[in-house]
Amino acid sequence: MANKQISSTQNQLIKHIVLLKEKSRERKKTGTFIIEGEREIQLALTGQYVIETIFYFPDIYDVSKLNTFPEAIDCIEVSKEVYQKIAYRATTEGIIAIVKSKSHHLESISFTNKNPLILIAEAPEKPGNIGAILRTADAANVDAVIIANPKTDLYNPNIVRSSVGCVFTNQIATGTTDAIITFLNKHNVAIYSAILQDAVDYHKQDYKQASAIVVGTEAVGLSIAWREASKQNIKIPMQGAIDSMNVSVAAGILIFEAKRQRDFK
Repeated sequence: MANKQISSTQNQLIKHIVLLKEKSRERKKTGTFIIEGEREIQLALTGQYVIETIFYFPDIYDVSKLNTFPEAIDCIEVSKEVYQKIAYRATTEGIIAIVKSKSHHLESISFTNKNPLILIAEAPEKPGNIGAILRTADAANVDAVIIANPKTDLYNPNIVRSSVGCVFTNQIATGTTDAIITFLNKHNVAIYSAILQDAVDYHKQDYKQASAIVVGTEAVGLSIAWREASKQNIKIPMQGAIDSMNVSVAAGILIFEAKRQRDFK
């Protein structure tokens, strides 16, 4: 494992990391992104992501842990000034990696479960919500997460952070709403759309067959295409003054009802 040092914030590689941190365009152009934190990096390795380079600040990071990473990874020690420039967490662990992105085409999804449970979110925009949805999906061990009409790229550092690495533990695909509906129909997956119109209470449906639970944003909700493609629209009964809740909370309620039915059938 190579042991190099960078002490200048003007180093071209350091400037590249800053661009990866701040610009979706740079992440897409280079097919790489950054991860900060040992747990997240280890989860990426478990998810078979290819790590190109690790940067560490020895005053914070236990250098002996570098031996746990594959020998092919380039490890570079950085100064305090450099680390402060490239880190994006308020509380940090002293380690950052450049990692190769994966393809998230619908065709990349494979099902080992004959009755898969899929969580779909249409046009989520806030990284915190996306991260929370991915954490829910990981906790429920769903078969796949699909993002329809994505507004934010999956490798935004705030998604990586808010998902606590679950962006690497889930099988994830992205696509247009129409393409996803075609994909679900092809695989005989029943669609349950979280829409108030023509909906029944969510717990009255049977999710033990191949099922996709679809949620939209609080502001816009789901597009009409989901209403038309849905086997049944479902709703969470609201007993307070408002008629909606955070999308990640709604996703958790719906997904875990499906898991309850499957685990205790």
